[in-house]
Amino acid sequence: MTDIQESGSRTRTRQAIVDAAIEVLARNPAAPLGDVAAAANVGRTTLHRYFAERADLSAALRAEAVDRLRQATERACVADGTGAAAIRRLCQEYFDLGDVLSLIFNEQLLLTDADWQQTAGCDAEFVEMVERGHHDGTVDPELPASWIQSLIWSQLYAGWSYIGEQGVSRHEALRLILRSIEGAVSVR
Repeated sequence: MTDIQESGSRTRTRQAIVDAAIEVLARNPAAPLGDVAAAANVGRTTLHRYFAERADLSAALRAEAVDRLRQATERACVADGTGAAAIRRLCQEYFDLGDVLSLIFNEQLLLTDADWQQTAGCDAEFVEMVERGHHDGTVDPELPASWIQSLIWSQLYAGWSYIGEQGVSRHEALRLILRSIEGAVSVR
């Protein structure tokens, strides 16, 4: 039982470091690892025991980002409802990944093509969601899935930038994102 408890404790400590790194580096990409350790409530020695080099931490952050994007896509239930409703849910779920998105948008996390295909790529499920919208009349049939995907990412970036630059609330930024995307993809 001690091994299980130690393993659980190690897992929690590792996750605390990863979570702290996402938060700290999203706000200051040049932050020293000491800031990450402090935010995780661990010493630098402990941080280095889990992640010997900054590159090791970056790899863990990339894996965490991929996992969180995949989970957000699953929570959005993109196979359910109208195409437009699914796009809206997907935007809401992705928006809630704020700090992860900040790391991606600021190129702190360089996701590979394989990473995108696992998570937020224009995969078959995304294409099916958009095509369902074309067929059910909620998404403009002139807009291909790849365009809508680019639109979603650009609006999410714009929303998070707007929060930082204009000081608006997360709620207001999400409202503007959804209004912009819904206006852009709806049939006219």
